[in-house]
Amino acid sequence: MQIQIFRVGANDSAGVEEMNRFLRGHRVLSVDRHFENGVWYFCVCHQSSVPVAPGQAGAKVDYRAELDAATFAMFSRLREARKLLAEKEGLPPYALFTNEQLAEVARRLPRSLGALREISGIGEARVEKFGNAVLEVIAKHAQQPDTTGGRGGAGSTPGSIPESGPREVDPG
Repeated sequence: MQIQIFRVGANDSAGVEEMNRFLRGHRVLSVDRHFENGVWYFCVCHQSSVPVAPGQAGAKVDYRAELDAATFAMFSRLREARKLLAEKEGLPPYALFTNEQLAEVARRLPRSLGALREISGIGEARVEKFGNAVLEVIAKHAQQPDTTGGRGGAGSTPGSIPESGPREVDPG
């Protein structure tokens, strides 16, 4: 993690533009701000090893093209479960897991809460609250694979969300 400090005065449009350019070009982890004597101070924590290419900030990833058919089917099921869980919690879907995190889950197919914790960005609170639901989607998918590329079909159960609770799923 890297830290960048910006000092922006009340009428400092160049400073604002410099900070905005920086924010567009980096993966920002957090921003703290402080106002003192007519000057804003911004402390930006960002990942140094994963800058976003200029002009690519916010670019959407085509996961259908990036993932093989079986992985995309799993990714689609995870997105569907995330959407239902988010509705149940009254949160936007990305607040539970990002598409990038779901794609990594679909690639790795973790079989335990511990393995789920190893995925970047999935912390203890998410694992405790939503981990079992994710593991149940994976377990159901393994029992009844979806060969339609995530568009429903045999083994697809739209509208159902796995219950979550503190337990591990046995990989055997």
